[in-house]
Amino acid sequence: SSVGPQVGLWNKNYSGINRANVILSKIEKATTLSAAFKTRVTAETKFLRAYFYFDLVRWFGNVPLITKVLETSELYTQVQSTPAQIYAQIEKDLRDAIPGLPATISAGEKGRISQGAAKAQLGKVLLYQNDNAKMTEAATLFEDVNRVGNPYGYSLLPNYADIFNPANKFNAEAILEIPHSNNAAWSDWGYINGGEGNVGTQFVGMDSYNGDTYSSGWGFCPVTLDLVGVMKNDPRFAATIIDGAALKAAGATYNGRYQNTDYFIKKYAPLKAFRSASGVAEQNWPIDEIEIRLADTYLMQAEALLRSGGSASRAKELLDAVRARVGLASIPATLDNVYAERRLELATEGHRFFDLVRTGKAVAVLGSQGFKAGKSEYLPIPLNEIEVTKGGIKQNPGYN
Repeated sequence: SSVGPQVGLWNKNYSGINRANVILSKIEKATTLSAAFKTRVTAETKFLRAYFYFDLVRWFGNVPLITKVLETSELYTQVQSTPAQIYAQIEKDLRDAIPGLPATISAGEKGRISQGAAKAQLGKVLLYQNDNAKMTEAATLFEDVNRVGNPYGYSLLPNYADIFNPANKFNAEAILEIPHSNNAAWSDWGYINGGEGNVGTQFVGMDSYNGDTYSSGWGFCPVTLDLVGVMKNDPRFAATIIDGAALKAAGATYNGRYQNTDYFIKKYAPLKAFRSASGVAEQNWPIDEIEIRLADTYLMQAEALLRSGGSASRAKELLDAVRARVGLASIPATLDNVYAERRLELATEGHRFFDLVRTGKAVAVLGSQGFKAGKSEYLPIPLNEIEVTKGGIKQNPGYN
């Protein structure tokens, strides 16, 4: 297809990669920049290129690997690289970036990349390749981020709900946070991926909502009844899921949209208190996206330790810490328990699909929803990319 969300994902990431390549091609030649500035910006740029490629390789699999500024003629002759080749470049960029990044970010620069974020991202990249030989290094990287007294200032927040409070940006649990503002005075509906605000917040809000606390949204991404059933008695439920039926019982109204379940995402919900008074409010939500946080890296380290034959006691300590924060009892440190905890702790934060795919559980869990092995792991590559390269770029299996 030449339309759809996969086109936006593809274009957004390759636009970022192109900008990164431009910066890297020019910064070394610059004569008016300090060595310290060059070192930090080069490291940040390599981190971002790795970040964009990690998105692409997870969503599309075989994608073009471009690490230089292309001549116009080269735009039409690109071919795909394998996921292994893409991952090798991602690892290289992150390893190059780590030494040039600061341990902490000053108050006026929040949103820039820290060394801890790069180590956590590299650990995640190693984990996602599903190669047990990479798990020991992943666990070591996570330990540097997770250990008490880590040099990056990370710690679990005592109150789970505080992590997602828009007034609590860049809190001690956030490792990689994408900042959003409500400063845009204009909008571009043709490029909603490029705005300063978080348009995703508008998507998940209740359609035509009239009531307390929340602002109206568009009613997409309703929470599945399966997740509700799993979480109903979990202490994190109230901070994770909005119970629409309870709001209606209290006098609120909204329209149920496609696949409505009367349960909605709370962590990124549109809040009246944060609705923009300027620009186009629907595209101007100042609600940040937390891509990686400490409870996530705790659970990723526990998984890496268990998969590499590392310290089972440390894995249990990490799993227990995530549960103890919300008042849950200790449980055995098994892979199944770690995966189950990831679903609960990180619900609606964008990890579940990739967790199911990388652990080989997607068919069993999503097969009844139409997931097909060998196809559904990836999105279709945008048709115009195939056409402009005259078939040099091949469509993913199952989409022809």
